[in-house]
Amino acid sequence: MYVNQERCVGCGLCVPYCPVGAIRIENRKAAIDPEACVECSCCKRSNVCRKEAILQDELAWPRGIRSVMSDVFTVFEGTNVSGRGTEEMKTNEVTGRFVPGWVGMAVEVGRPVAGCTFRQVQEISTYLASKGGVEFEPCNPITAMMKDNKTGYFRDDILDERVYSAILEFPVKVDKMAEILKLCKEAAKQTATLFSLDVASVTINAQNEEVLKIIEECGISVRPNGKVNLGLGRPLHKF
Repeated sequence: MYVNQERCVGCGLCVPYCPVGAIRIENRKAAIDPEACVECSCCKRSNVCRKEAILQDELAWPRGIRSVMSDVFTVFEGTNVSGRGTEEMKTNEVTGRFVPGWVGMAVEVGRPVAGCTFRQVQEISTYLASKGGVEFEPCNPITAMMKDNKTGYFRDDILDERVYSAILEFPVKVDKMAEILKLCKEAAKQTATLFSLDVASVTINAQNEEVLKIIEECGISVRPNGKVNLGLGRPLHKF
């Protein structure tokens, strides 16, 4: 994203619409810091600029990956899914990706609002892979950027690209949850950014109650969320 300096009147209305604080006023004109910008298009899509001075330039590789990971309307060609994650967590009732005895875990690096580079994501992914043996979800755009989803190392050419957030997804057996949660807490101390943790569980045989207990025993506060999808046109998975 960039600001057309001839059109801009320096009103500053666009500044608060950037979730990562990349827009600033310089010499009475708005300017977008290209290093801080994650190409989420929030500033442009807000339509707050009355002079239509906020423009999208053509994104070449590897900068284009910023849009894939930051703009929910950008579809990743490798998975044909828009957004930073997969459909698996959101539609588990029909996909059956996570079955009884397992949970789906996600580490949302850079969220909320901090942003992150792939180098920072790699610090966490390699730690979880080497210490916990996790294997990352293959149908996730983030995983597609890895050299090897068993090691968590990313392509060298994207390491310094900054995105709004990056979601690492992986399945974990319920009886191994405590170990992985402990590793996540350790990884949090070694990175300069922050992350949110997601755990998706089926409710069969009260597994969700067991999962909540494990999380709380690990000293992690929980904000339970339930999601019901209607009208998907696909039959429920038979667990």
